[in-house]
Amino acid sequence: MFQKMLTSAIGAGCAAWLLAAVLHFAFVQEYILLGETYETGAAVHFAGAAPQSADAGHSHDEGDATASQDAGDVASHDQHSHGGGASESSRDVWTVVFFGLVYVAYAMMLVAGFGLARAYGIAITEREGLLWGIAGFAAFQLAPAMGLAPELPGTMAADLAARQVWWWGTVAATATGLGLLAYGRGLASTALAVVLLAAPHVIGAPEIEGFSGVAPPEVSAAFAARVLGVALAVWALLGWVAGYLWSRESAR
Repeated sequence: MFQKMLTSAIGAGCAAWLLAAVLHFAFVQEYILLGETYETGAAVHFAGAAPQSADAGHSHDEGDATASQDAGDVASHDQHSHGGGASESSRDVWTVVFFGLVYVAYAMMLVAGFGLARAYGIAITEREGLLWGIAGFAAFQLAPAMGLAPELPGTMAADLAARQVWWWGTVAATATGLGLLAYGRGLASTALAVVLLAAPHVIGAPEIEGFSGVAPPEVSAAFAARVLGVALAVWALLGWVAGYLWSRESAR
């Protein structure tokens, strides 16, 4: 049993690892680098917006010149700080290593759930694995993001310890609630599931006193959307591959 769980987890985790790395560098990395230019001051939000004045043509020209200079500063910063250097190569390597550790760990937790389901007579196939993967995305990414959105560099956030406590509580409550909805019996289990799903958001995530930050909100919104989109794809693959490997091992 342990060998089957380990084989399924490592196989699924490696598949998710590869997809996560590819999608991260294709869709997410550019927004992290852009956020860092605002965080370091290489770019300034609203730097290209000129104040209104009677001489509208003069203000427009000044705004265009300032925006062009700001864009040039960003390009220069990207070229020198993020372009092809040893530091960026090292950073990219560690990013890939981090994805490997995270998604193999997620796969182990998912496969442990498969083992628990088997103890209750529930068979896991590719289809169930896919659904479990989507549920994992909902528990670990989507539900916490409703209170703590993915954070772009240059944005403000509440106390780290408080956020971690709320995040883990939300993950546990959401995973348990989804499990009860899927496999629970009777009105009581359904009611408990609804309570668990709603509780973290009724309590509320830790918040800062006021909203501020140096990065434009449009960049933060695009970053959060892409992070969640990538996570959904990776979790779906993780669940499908884990279910496929688990069902093959069970058939032997």
